[in-house]
Amino acid sequence: MNRQLYIDNIRLLIIVLVVLQHLAVTYSGFGGWYYIEPGEIGIVQTIVFGFHQAFTQGWFMGLLFLISGYFTPASYDKKGFGKFAKDRFIRLGLPAIIYMLVIHPILAIGILGHRLGEADGFLATYAEYLIGLHFIGGSGPLWFAVALLIFSLIYALLRICVARKILTGDKNFPGFMRILGLILLISVCAFLVRIVQPIGTDIFNMQLGYFSQYVILFIVGIYCKRCDWLEKLEYNAGRRWLICGISLGFVLFVVIMILGGALDGDLTPFDGGVTWQSAAYALWESFVAVAMAIGLIALFKEKFNTQSAFVKRLSANAFSVFVFHSIIIVPLTLLFSPVDLIPIVKFFIAAVVGIPLCFLITDLTVQRIPFLRRLFA
Repeated sequence: MNRQLYIDNIRLLIIVLVVLQHLAVTYSGFGGWYYIEPGEIGIVQTIVFGFHQAFTQGWFMGLLFLISGYFTPASYDKKGFGKFAKDRFIRLGLPAIIYMLVIHPILAIGILGHRLGEADGFLATYAEYLIGLHFIGGSGPLWFAVALLIFSLIYALLRICVARKILTGDKNFPGFMRILGLILLISVCAFLVRIVQPIGTDIFNMQLGYFSQYVILFIVGIYCKRCDWLEKLEYNAGRRWLICGISLGFVLFVVIMILGGALDGDLTPFDGGVTWQSAAYALWESFVAVAMAIGLIALFKEKFNTQSAFVKRLSANAFSVFVFHSIIIVPLTLLFSPVDLIPIVKFFIAAVVGIPLCFLITDLTVQRIPFLRRLFA
């Protein structure tokens, strides 16, 4: 079977952006991560980091859920409920369990605990971590795998309860008005959810404020497969959406931030609640998510549907990097912490060093052990 290499290439890009996003959090302080470098970043760096992180967050995980949804129907058709559910647990559940029981404790209790002078209490703290069921919230970046496992199992149950092929529809690629309707649907749902679950809050490491986008785009991905929409997406139409997503996305972000009082340092109204800032931000984010998804799929399908041997190797290693990058970049940034440079320069240095290091280390370790190579393929 011929692989759709452009989808593998998009997935590889997103994994690299995940690493970049966590490095950006480290040096900007915007968001949550294991280690955040203390210090002031100033107005210019605030703008650069703020737009980079908000824009990336606006679309990259939503597109990853869309891609995952796209491959779900064919996988179920081939395997049936039992094998499908088993496969999803092995490929998604086991990596998440490994992260929660091994990687997260090493980082949070071991490396960072040692740095805070708490090394003597590792075993006791780890026991409490297990006995108190705190490990449920210790999924780190693997919250994505947990969420995708839940989505996949719900889809499988619906296939049993409702019909053999659910979510079929118009074979024609959606026009402008239907795409606009999708943007509005995501934004309204996000706004309503964020009234009770603002950005920055989570339940078991799941930031539900973003999940409206994730759920809906996962469903859209299933539609894309059933209706062959990705094959019918034209390059010129996608390019227009991509240009609008980047250019108009930047302009609208600046306008919303200025009018919403972000320059005064208070971002709370954007995070949720019944505020116009939250509504505007949800609409902006949904527009960026849909525009970038359409644009990048069209661009990569037309221009990046091949892989060199080097890119193929990187692509095969992408999920390993996703799982293990935190235990690589956190020690790296701790090592850089005494270096006296402005945060944005340290971010670029950490990115240039850290991203290749993640691929190199996982390639030399995970990819050399047959069981792990199969598990993290």
